[in-house]
Amino acid sequence: MKVYHEIADFQKLPNAIVTIGTFDGVHLGHQKILARLQEMAAAENGQTVVVTFWPHPRMVVSQDSQNLRLLSTIDEKIELLREQGIHHLLIIPFTRAFSELSSEEFVQTVLINAIGTQKLVIGYDHHFGRNREGSFEHLQQNATRYGFVIEEIPRQEIDSLTISSTKIRQSLSNGDTHTANELLGKNYTFSGVIVKGRQLGRTIGYPTANVHVLEPYKLIPADGVYATRVSVRGQTHDGVMSIGFRPTVNGIGRTQEVYIFDFQEDIYGEKMTVEIVAYIRPELKFDGLDALIKAIEADCEAALKILR
Repeated sequence: MKVYHEIADFQKLPNAIVTIGTFDGVHLGHQKILARLQEMAAAENGQTVVVTFWPHPRMVVSQDSQNLRLLSTIDEKIELLREQGIHHLLIIPFTRAFSELSSEEFVQTVLINAIGTQKLVIGYDHHFGRNREGSFEHLQQNATRYGFVIEEIPRQEIDSLTISSTKIRQSLSNGDTHTANELLGKNYTFSGVIVKGRQLGRTIGYPTANVHVLEPYKLIPADGVYATRVSVRGQTHDGVMSIGFRPTVNGIGRTQEVYIFDFQEDIYGEKMTVEIVAYIRPELKFDGLDALIKAIEADCEAALKILR
């Protein structure tokens, strides 16, 4: 997959089959659109093109942008789209000025002049351009003038999946990892760097890796205990993760700490990817360390049963 970070970098294609969207999480609904894109490209010897935006448009135009949490960082989104077998990915820098482009300007500048779109596939409720004025109906009415064919994924096909990035975000924020993972079509992941914490886990026989997530907009699931798989140094390990404020030991600040089964290596400073497999229980305050240790033992047993 070729990745372009500026419109000017894209070289016009002879037979471009294109779709547009934010593709946060690249969930099953997105995958349905991408599959149709590839089907059309294969039938007509074309090349697939995904047009997306960074930062996420809501980060730029929404008054509540500080509270927005996303399913994918830009690097994660690139890799997820690469896994889908897309030929070209155009990432348009989304700015206030770009948000003011009319739908007509967007079509002419991006779809026609830059890409050379021959066919455009969009979701049933997709809008684009200033004030979301562009729509499937607008494109269809002007298809002859634009010189490309437009196809809309029918509403019933997307609705039958009942999928949206918003629904997945809400599920993760409520600890409903089962629903989130089903809609994503894979287990939710996040990555971070292992940093030193208070190292209290060592004193009770459960040393943990404290995962510091660098991107403040990346969604971290609800506080609680989770069965996880982690990838570090090219190896995958089973573990159990606690997300929250560690009330039993008077913790300060929210943390993501993983106890990795049968693991003794020093991994401070290493990058770790955490795969959330299942929610076990909410975060609780226990009456002392003995009660906490018993709870951790039970959490480990539950996680091992889920994972193995």
